[in-house]
Amino acid sequence: MQQLEFRQYHFQTKNTENKWRIFDIIRKKYVVLTPEEWVRQHVIHFLVYDKGYPKTLMAVERLIKVNDLEKRFDIAVFNTDGSIHILVECKSYKVKITQGVFDQIARYNLTLKSSILMLTNGLTHYYCSVNNDKQQYDFLDQLPIYTKVVK
Repeated sequence: MQQLEFRQYHFQTKNTENKWRIFDIIRKKYVVLTPEEWVRQHVIHFLVYDKGYPKTLMAVERLIKVNDLEKRFDIAVFNTDGSIHILVECKSYKVKITQGVFDQIARYNLTLKSSILMLTNGLTHYYCSVNNDKQQYDFLDQLPIYTKVVK
């Protein structure tokens, strides 16, 4: 797999039924190792091991309804009150981050109301804080380190 713009992490992988699989520490199971999954697993490790977000406050590939359509977000990091703190959209390292990708996560966020968005293809990362009332985005240089927020 492609070297990504994250530090190196130790991943558990195995080959079953002629498909490489990688262990997801959030879903607690092996999943098929696609280029997008490679990016997703790096982001999960980055959030947990570099930024300190608890695994217990994370969800991966969950269904949501957006305009009566079923969609699936990549990663969400929750606050302790159940609201979403960070919403992450992962693309394969082969996919360029475009306005269309930003529009996709913005549509999801109309429903989810996250306070921070992260978009990445593993090579390029974008972070922004969201003012949901004003529907305004402010780009950040980096993702904040976890601090327990009690609301």
